Amino acid sequence: MRKKTYAAAALFAAAALTLSACGSGDDGNKPIADVSAESGSGKVATVLDQPFEKPDLVLTDTQGKKYDLRAQTKGAPTLIYFGYTHCPDVCPLTMNNVAVAKKQLPKAQQDKLRVVFVTTDPDRDTPSALGKWLKGLDSDFVGLTGDFATIQAGARTLGISIDPTSKDKDGKLVSVHGTQVIAFSPKTDGGYVLYGEDADVDDYTKDLPKLIKGQNP
Repeated sequence: MRKKTYAAAALFAAAALTLSACGSGDDGNKPIADVSAESGSGKVATVLDQPFEKPDLVLTDTQGKKYDLRAQTKGAPTLIYFGYTHCPDVCPLTMNNVAVAKKQLPKAQQDKLRVVFVTTDPDRDTPSALGKWLKGLDSDFVGLTGDFATIQAGARTLGISIDPTSKDKDGKLVSVHGTQVIAFSPKTDGGYVLYGEDADVDDYTKDLPKLIKGQNP
């Protein structure tokens, strides 16, 4: 397994380098996506020697109910990803990779794993829109939306950068966001493993059984 150990402090400086700029035009033209070249480092599993604290986020789930991230994932192996449903490539690919890998697990392990998708585009990603999108991947995935500033602050505690959705010079809506998946241990609730967008189905398939036990991949 490809992996590298980093101090958490170093990740705050490096994490912003892995960004995906995704957008879709209002006229229905093909979306655009620009991905930083830094993502091609070849380092898939990054084991942190100083785990991140789980974000203190209280948002809204796909049923329109309040969801306290810390309280409702406490003691459970958890993967957290910040992205949005209109993303043309990186977000759906990442979530699909996790979904496919999860389905390879025994039912008991599937039931333990929490996968949380936090939108970076809350104006368009309503609870209903999030629910429909995630249902096509895995009906057990948790989708969260809410106030953008709150989401942005929560992501920042994990070294993940998010910019407000904006229009580019061609009038296309563009969202820039970090593409890291953070794995949180069921033993400590600390975010101790980071995955870049180059992590594929095989990487997650190999690593999930260990992450569910709170072990290093």
